[in-house]
Amino acid sequence: MVLTLSLGEYSLFIGGNWSEGVSQTRFDVMNPATETVIASVPNAGPQDMHRAIEAAVAAQVEWGNSVAAYRAQILEQAARLMRERVDHLAEIMTLEEGKPLADARGEILYAASFLDWFAGEAKRIYGDTIPSNSPDKRILVIKRPVGVTAAITPWNFPSAMITRKLGPALAAGCTMIVKPSELTPLSALEIAKIFEEAGLPQGVLSVVTGTDAPSLAKVLMDDMRVRKISFTGSTEVGKMLMRQAADTMKRVSLELGGHAPFIVFDDADLEDAVENAVICKMRGMGETCVSANRIYVQEGIVDVFTEKLAARMSKLRVGNGLESGIAVGPLIEPAAVDKVERHVQDAIAKGAKVVSGGRRYRDQPGYFYEPTVLAGVTEAMLVMHEETFGPVAAITPFRTEEEVIERANHTPFGLAAYFFTRDIGRLFRLAERLEYGIIGANDGLPSTAQAPFGGVKQSGIGREGSKYGLEEYLDIKYISIGGVLR
Repeated sequence: MVLTLSLGEYSLFIGGNWSEGVSQTRFDVMNPATETVIASVPNAGPQDMHRAIEAAVAAQVEWGNSVAAYRAQILEQAARLMRERVDHLAEIMTLEEGKPLADARGEILYAASFLDWFAGEAKRIYGDTIPSNSPDKRILVIKRPVGVTAAITPWNFPSAMITRKLGPALAAGCTMIVKPSELTPLSALEIAKIFEEAGLPQGVLSVVTGTDAPSLAKVLMDDMRVRKISFTGSTEVGKMLMRQAADTMKRVSLELGGHAPFIVFDDADLEDAVENAVICKMRGMGETCVSANRIYVQEGIVDVFTEKLAARMSKLRVGNGLESGIAVGPLIEPAAVDKVERHVQDAIAKGAKVVSGGRRYRDQPGYFYEPTVLAGVTEAMLVMHEETFGPVAAITPFRTEEEVIERANHTPFGLAAYFFTRDIGRLFRLAERLEYGIIGANDGLPSTAQAPFGGVKQSGIGREGSKYGLEEYLDIKYISIGGVLR
């Protein structure tokens, strides 16, 4: 492995300027594959967040009144720069987050696709005319930016989760403050550099890094000038933000936890189902909110499916994502490895069988855990109720369609669900009856910029991506015009 980047020290990006935080303190960014420091960033506090809000408020009127073509041009330019620098940005992402370099490149391109998509949508913010009850009146409906917005983003997709929020905000004419995860702040600051170069006016975007997320979030939530919060993260934190948002009646978009079922019927294309299970389970080391958590396989094929999945998973190379041929990188931090180990040990203690994997790496640096397949999983085990967020495929058999629908829906979560069948009638039945916002029917990787991403139940509120994602950043204004015939 050759380290080609020297990262050093980063600064805050507030009001179009790069600066230190008021406290003049910094924190280190760690590489989860080597447990070494790769960079440092300012540890911002409430005063810094206030500065970001003031800058966003000052920029909002001019940005909100700018023409759509101008906003689209900046988004297109930023997307172009991201694609040109995909290797540089991917290496930074691998260093701070751990995912293999090929996956990091894929995320950068995925992130750029949101900017491209919303550049086009910026030009399609249409209003309406509505027939009036009076010949002397006209009714118009127009759409306006909600105003200053903020995004609180996670570490598992440190670029795409920003552009999926920032793209529609900028397209709609909203300014935005980004608070990235303290585990992966570098990708966010690199995006700020790109938008600065793309010509984004000062104050329209700020990136505030810090380790005290609750105090930084409180500044955003308490300020009534911040009109919308978009958050991706845990359900517990999402609920807290929703309660805080009530005091100033902020809009919220919440993409929260998931516990995705992955259902394989005996009429499915078995090889295709296995390959999609690997993709769905192991993308991002299993640390994704739409990762397959509960794998339901019909009784007649459960043994052969398990054997094929274990054979496929055991061939995945685990290691530092900068090395060639690596398919599975480290987990993000020691606590993540501890949780995976706890879930596996709980399953074993309650009767599950480890078909492949099942151990953490203790003889080398980094937060690594083997890709693991568990068979004979039952409802008594933690893996069937808690989001593992790691490389563990938990397989449980089922008998009938009705049974598996009931079991799949028996959860407070409703983000993503997957099923594999060749029966077209069954395909529509499950698509309609599974209580999830995203359905992968014979598709383990449904995410794309032009489709609405989001959940139901305790998996969140609102949608990101697609034309629906733009609506989250627009207010509808009704104008009644009298005296037309006078």
